[in-house]
Amino acid sequence: DGVTEVLAHRGDILRDKFIAIPCSEDYDSHKRFEGCTPRKCGRGVTDAVITREEAERIRRIAERGLSLGGSDGGASILDLHSGALSLGKHFVNLYRYFGDKIQDIFTEEDFALYRDVRQRIQQKIAQVFGISSSAMYLTKPTFFSRMNSTGAKTTHDEYWHPHVDKVTYGSFDYTSLLYLSDYSEDFGGGRFVFMDADSNKTVEPRAGRVSFFTSGSENLHRVEKVQWGTRFAITISFTCDPEHGIGDPVL
Repeated sequence: DGVTEVLAHRGDILRDKFIAIPCSEDYDSHKRFEGCTPRKCGRGVTDAVITREEAERIRRIAERGLSLGGSDGGASILDLHSGALSLGKHFVNLYRYFGDKIQDIFTEEDFALYRDVRQRIQQKIAQVFGISSSAMYLTKPTFFSRMNSTGAKTTHDEYWHPHVDKVTYGSFDYTSLLYLSDYSEDFGGGRFVFMDADSNKTVEPRAGRVSFFTSGSENLHRVEKVQWGTRFAITISFTCDPEHGIGDPVL
């Protein structure tokens, strides 16, 4: 499977694990924001920011939203900010498509929990990288993902290709993933893999686990194909550029 080192096993309960890595040159081709643009790069994993019970509540938000649609292939997304929802081979705008009925699906409490969790992750990233949380802005895309073993029907379903977030989305400076289900219990495959020149290093998802990293080429990564079961996660992305900032979703 090409994985030579496990950074975080599913059974571990990690307070804070951080590995520093020299920054790539990706940040030089974008405007730098003092006190935010990465000068210290690396990747971290923590099980101490979000509880498993909170992760379960958040997964239920994802399940309710995704039950309204879903991709024909194995990867479905729900973006509460833009309203994007996978439906068949396309996307619809959840808010336009369902209108006032959306109030029957989500509650104010759901959105309050989502905001709270997002803020805690933002504060953790700021603390670890030695920057000010107020210098970071949520950016798009920030979304829920649901992956299963169904074959891909469109390129949107092909989530397993190696990529660099800063190259794919120029606005990204810090990327985080909050896992909402457990590797080897809820699904097989689907591990997160950092692809380093010398070896691959993997994070095994665990509900409530947050994996976070600087978004440049120092953190080339991919997700293994899910072999069985269903993998839920939420990708929460941050930029240093206020022009690329987005607000929290409101009901």
